[in-house]
Amino acid sequence: MRLTKKMRRLTFTFWSWIALTSCALAQTSEGPIAPPSVSEKWNLFESETFAPMTLGAAAFNAAVSQATDSTPLYGKEVWPGYPERFGSAVGDIMSQNFFGDFLLASAFHEDTRYIRRGPEHKLLPRISYAISRSVITQTDSGGTTFNGSNVLGTAMSAALSNAYYPAASRTARAAAVNWGTGVAGSGFANLLPEFWPDFHAWVKRRLRFGRR
Repeated sequence: MRLTKKMRRLTFTFWSWIALTSCALAQTSEGPIAPPSVSEKWNLFESETFAPMTLGAAAFNAAVSQATDSTPLYGKEVWPGYPERFGSAVGDIMSQNFFGDFLLASAFHEDTRYIRRGPEHKLLPRISYAISRSVITQTDSGGTTFNGSNVLGTAMSAALSNAYYPAASRTARAAAVNWGTGVAGSGFANLLPEFWPDFHAWVKRRLRFGRR
């Protein structure tokens, strides 16, 4: 029984650490949120990029690319294919965050922070809302607008990838696929900050019940 409880706590701690960065960036929908300054947008870029989640996401993306032998085409061999894919994935994430969360967000006066709907809304509308934020965002003044920072920033990141991708992946088709998956992926990534607090509360209730 003690071992089981210890394993539960270790598992909970592990997943809490994995999701800490994304959850810290999620803003609640309760009350007005002050528009971010240019320096705050730079801080957002830094906090999103130089965090453990970046390495984890890059490792996952590289693993998928390695397993499916997809872009970037570094070959089927794990060595040096996987390390090269990992490096490219880190570059993709860093450039997308820079263009989307800082450069274009500042130029277009967009607030790219994710704002949760919260459990007071129904499940499917929350899922739809989270995914839609990849193409819809709010302005610094609080209005709703097309998410040019993300859509165009991802396109710029895909174009920049031609500077370090292997020759076989420096094609218009590869860049288009990279752009499309990047935009779609950013929408699905919003599901984590939207639902993680709910999961966190559920786990705490389960652990509290288990100690009785």
